[in-house]
Amino acid sequence: MQSSLILTIIGEDRPGLVESLSRVITAHGGNWLESRMARLAGRFAGILMVAVAEAHVAALAEALRGLEADGLKLTILADGVETAAETRRAVSVELIGHDHPGIVHDLSHALASCNVNIDELETRCSNASWSGESLFQATARLRLPPTVSIDELRHILESLAKDLMVDIMLDESDHPDVRT
Repeated sequence: MQSSLILTIIGEDRPGLVESLSRVITAHGGNWLESRMARLAGRFAGILMVAVAEAHVAALAEALRGLEADGLKLTILADGVETAAETRRAVSVELIGHDHPGIVHDLSHALASCNVNIDELETRCSNASWSGESLFQATARLRLPPTVSIDELRHILESLAKDLMVDIMLDESDHPDVRT
């Protein structure tokens, strides 16, 4: 029987870091399923889901903890299993505007208030080419509960865009309903 491990990894970024993780996982019969990894402020930060036979979970977890001697900080959650729930419609949202504190909080608060789940969120700041000011960009993949229509979400996001003085684009194409 297979188990899944969810890992978070943070450490000084360096060549070979992902290779050392993958080597340990492979050596213990693990299968690297999904991951998100990035370099943030000179550090490596990642999340990773691994499938492994139940009989190998403890040995893999111990071997992964051995990487902490190389300066990595790991959190390991065993049996990360999604529970079945109602069908939710998947949509994407993009936000762009002048950076200021509170944008992510305001967006996440508006979404949470209508029970919209954030599956993925990617944010970045860059300098606007025309003014040099800091420009904030966010891309999110959301899941709407059956009680929230696309039109309702669009209205909420348009109100938020006016308050924050940002542009928000909602894309419901290419995203079929998904099971949570």
